[in-house]
Amino acid sequence: MALQMGASVRRVEDYRFITGQGTYVDDINRPGQSYAVFVRSPHAHAKIKSIDTSKAAKAPGVVAVFTGKDTAADKVGGLICGWVVKSKDGQPHKAPAHPVLALDTVRYVGDHVAMVIADTLGQAKDAAELVEVDYDVLTPVIDPVAAVKAGAPLLHADAPGNVCYDWELGDKAATEAAFKSAAHVVKLDLYNNRLIPNAMEPRAAIGEYDRATDTLTCYSTSQNPHVLRLILCAFIYGMPEHKLRVVAPDVGGGFGSKIFCYAEETACTWAAKKINRAVKWTAERSESFMSDAHGRDHQTHAELAVDKDGKFLGLRVSTVANLGAYLSTFATCVPSYLYATLLAGQYTTPAIYAEVKTAFTNTAPVDAYRGAGRPEATYVVERIVEIAARQLKMDPAELRRRNFIAPGAFPYQTPVALQYDSGNYNLALSEALKLADYAGFQARRAESERRGKLRGIGFAAYIEACGIAPSAVVGSLGCGVGLWESAQVRFNPTGSVLVYTGSHSHGQGHETTFAQVVADKFGIPIENIEIVHGDTSKVPMGMGTYGSRSLAVGGSAIVRACDKLIEKGKKIAAHLLEASVQDIEFAEGNFKVAGTDKSVPIGQVVFTSYVPHNYPKDLEPGFEESGFYDPLNFTYPAGTHIAEVEIDPDTGVIAVVNWAAVDDFGKIVNPMIVEGQVHGGIAQGIGQALLEGAVYDKESGQLLTGSFMDYTMPRADDLPSFKVGTTETPCPHNPLGVKGCGEAGAIAAPAALMNAITDALGTEIDMPATQEKVWRAAQNRRMRAAAE
Repeated sequence: MALQMGASVRRVEDYRFITGQGTYVDDINRPGQSYAVFVRSPHAHAKIKSIDTSKAAKAPGVVAVFTGKDTAADKVGGLICGWVVKSKDGQPHKAPAHPVLALDTVRYVGDHVAMVIADTLGQAKDAAELVEVDYDVLTPVIDPVAAVKAGAPLLHADAPGNVCYDWELGDKAATEAAFKSAAHVVKLDLYNNRLIPNAMEPRAAIGEYDRATDTLTCYSTSQNPHVLRLILCAFIYGMPEHKLRVVAPDVGGGFGSKIFCYAEETACTWAAKKINRAVKWTAERSESFMSDAHGRDHQTHAELAVDKDGKFLGLRVSTVANLGAYLSTFATCVPSYLYATLLAGQYTTPAIYAEVKTAFTNTAPVDAYRGAGRPEATYVVERIVEIAARQLKMDPAELRRRNFIAPGAFPYQTPVALQYDSGNYNLALSEALKLADYAGFQARRAESERRGKLRGIGFAAYIEACGIAPSAVVGSLGCGVGLWESAQVRFNPTGSVLVYTGSHSHGQGHETTFAQVVADKFGIPIENIEIVHGDTSKVPMGMGTYGSRSLAVGGSAIVRACDKLIEKGKKIAAHLLEASVQDIEFAEGNFKVAGTDKSVPIGQVVFTSYVPHNYPKDLEPGFEESGFYDPLNFTYPAGTHIAEVEIDPDTGVIAVVNWAAVDDFGKIVNPMIVEGQVHGGIAQGIGQALLEGAVYDKESGQLLTGSFMDYTMPRADDLPSFKVGTTETPCPHNPLGVKGCGEAGAIAAPAALMNAITDALGTEIDMPATQEKVWRAAQNRRMRAAAE
């Protein structure tokens, strides 16, 4: 049988998706189901003086109306943050209460005030309009830098100065010394714009109660159902985990926004028991804009110290990060351990110091969004490196080469905690230069100038840390869970295989890639393998999918379970072939006695395990095993993206005319799926650089970009045809040699594109590079040129 690993096998799950046969939470309807609508705050900051639900409760079809007093009376706990970050003074971060339904104060537009449940969705919507809330409106603070200044409106009494933590990483003294010896110092102020995830499927939840067994079921659009169950049981409901089943069926994209435990699923599941009926909620798009966890929103000052030969001596970074009104599930780790630890980039910079101050503001909570800290770090590093090249009048490719970590230097300890395990950064850069036809750029620029256009080129040599691990290390850094993964592999008697994984697929193609791994391990047809995930009553406890961890961590757990089965199969085969176990080899689906032609196929071994008439006496029947995998280190995908743009100075319109991306993802299981992931990531990165940006009114706190009419998403005509390639330095510490690919495009693209745009304009602008911003910058360029 042909090997599956490394083959572009078509995604087996796609048939049901493209024919409308997927099963999403909103497709599920339970007997006797009711519908929930949430009354949300229209104010960014206000005291709740009173809530009158009497009219709503009497409206047609209304089953119940709940407020924060009801959840408090039932001792429903608040939403939690699962990662403790300590400030410079050693104190843990401030963690103000985050009630499921607001008690006495609302802190952002969209905050949850009441929950109306009715027989139909229309009735619930009508009744929600009848809930009367009397607010005492307070002054909001939207900008994180303004929020941490003296005299700013205070969100939480237990978070003085609106500061969650003031954190640092690196050797400050060594970094200061590096700057004193520098021949050049490059300075840069950056804004990493706030993004709204906008997954194709909005969030949804159904809570259901079975009185006979006293068990709850929560159907959720979750990226990690077991972690959701853990949080709900241990911290919110105070109930045994076996009494709550969480089901995350097909999920239509997440990009990080569906990792977290939200108020809506919490309230629906709690309310189902209160009314003894299933309670369903599906977000409308306007709710998603207001209440899904947002991403990014950093304001940063960075400085790079360089010697006379262009070698980097030191980097210092100061960032203020916006966390929104409350802490989301993993909010604290994103602008700290997932950000500053990547500030070394691909370079040998010997001294780095970063400080991060995180602020509470009257905006939606901010948490992980595709890349989660890594795009922010890459944006800082690659933007300032590009500017250094311009100021030093060096070729940007040459400056990077001069500072790359050499291929023979691995494992490489960075000055910001991480130890890179493998890589060849110069090779990826060289391949990207060829794909981009860098040698011909000046001729293309001259041709654009003849047509009155501006052309620019920009680089991003990114690195990311994926498969966050090991558990002992992240635990010492404040993480509240382990970050291992689990799998169970079960052969049926006739030879088909069920793989139960703690990872969760919401667009990544696990049902294909995991099946490819198993098909190669056992030498069986991929059609005989089914991947099962997303239901805590079926799959083993697992940590879910985020941070490009599924194949490196989840796939490795599957490999461990497969290896155990192969070892068991050797014992059965040895018995059948009347040979020593030590003499049994396994390859291409057959157990063979070494040095002979005696063999037995795996199908016969499996059948024998279930019909053990002729079977080893000391061996258990059956053919299934479990595997757990806790990585020894992160994996470190890296690469170079090169963007090329042409700008019309008369209109400010940017055409992205060329994109070359060369990535090192280690061993690749399915090149087609990898390419698709890279394409999608680049599209999101282009969206951030050119178009997207969540904007709140600074006076009222209203979300001004609360619909697709105001929040611009990238479309097909905003994107070029991508030229993609790969290099390979396998990960040395997981059995597949893989590194993770899901976030790379979103990490590299913003820096590459903004470097190209600013190269064309000859001046700095912040993301998003809207048509108006670009036009103004182009006019300023003309005026400067005329004055010279």
